[in-house]
Amino acid sequence: MTYAGHRKIIDCDSHLIELDDFLSNAARAADLPFLPAMDAQSELPVVQIGIDRGRELLAKRQGDSAVMEKFESALLDNTKSGWNRLGAFDQAERSHTLDLFGFEIQLVLPTFSFHQIAHESDPQVLEAGARTMNRAMGDFCAKDERLRAIGYIPLSLGPEIAAQLMTQGFADGCYTFMVDTNEPDDEKISFTHPDFDPVWASFAAQGVPFVVHVAVNGHYKRMPDSFKRNGRSNPELGGDAPAGELGMMTINNSAEIFLSAMIFDNVFDRHPKLRGVSMEHGAFWVPSWLHALDFTARTFRHKREFAELPSQVAKRHLKISPFAGEPVGWIIENVGPEMLVFASDYPHPEGTNDPIKRFEATMQNCNQVTMDAFYHGNMASVMGINI
Repeated sequence: MTYAGHRKIIDCDSHLIELDDFLSNAARAADLPFLPAMDAQSELPVVQIGIDRGRELLAKRQGDSAVMEKFESALLDNTKSGWNRLGAFDQAERSHTLDLFGFEIQLVLPTFSFHQIAHESDPQVLEAGARTMNRAMGDFCAKDERLRAIGYIPLSLGPEIAAQLMTQGFADGCYTFMVDTNEPDDEKISFTHPDFDPVWASFAAQGVPFVVHVAVNGHYKRMPDSFKRNGRSNPELGGDAPAGELGMMTINNSAEIFLSAMIFDNVFDRHPKLRGVSMEHGAFWVPSWLHALDFTARTFRHKREFAELPSQVAKRHLKISPFAGEPVGWIIENVGPEMLVFASDYPHPEGTNDPIKRFEATMQNCNQVTMDAFYHGNMASVMGINI
């Protein structure tokens, strides 16, 4: 019996826990000199002893079936180091891990390699890094059609370079791409400006959703640092989760602003087939956000015309992955069954040790049609596939 059991599941958010040579192994000769070392960044510190132990345990699993069985039985143990979990960085083992999960499709995002390149101020380094990471992600997922590689397009490099990176990334095997939710330079244009239309048109033409993810926020600052100097420590959850309670309370802010701009700036009107997925921003905010969209439209109704309620645009074009443990049933009651999608966040610890159990504990009043929509139907619709 797989973890999914009788359920058909599209896992919209999982990750790699990459080794330190992930990018260098995939880099083209021209890009290799521009790649910073993985441990050069401080946003998500790299633990060399963790990488070394991960390599050691992989070798043990490959050479001893009893060791492999031990790890299989602890598949969902989220107290393990990310490098120690099954399929964290080895391609063949990831396919075996997916067999154990029993998921139909799993979207796969980077972890450390993203932070390795995303915080660089030199645009040439950022461009080479994104191009290399997209190639590395495509290579990792190339041998298993169930695995869909999610790359990264730094929109801050401008629409022309972004479009070039997309074209190359698709050719290198990426299924789709994460995009920044925030332009940190106040002098630059918004990502919703018509100059970026070729980028959004490419997503629509390819028939794949763009991805906004909590880690890919364009260096958005949710709150002043003074709140962190509160006379006590700020607890860490690990992975991409923010530090401290206020970090969790504001986790959605960047995505909420960006997605609102996409709606009010008519990006979806200009690109009716464009779809998007929000990952790891939670979903507790979505009911009030939909109401806020419509309240805002009513407030400005004498200044501009809206062909339909903004909340309807959001429901048609966007999917949201909640955290395991959120009141998913209550959220669905308030927003409808068409928006929420399943995510394991494997092997990040915030995915919990049993996401299915935690989701279903809050979905006791959901009928089978709603459950199927959550587990696979809603993602299948934005992917344009049938399960």
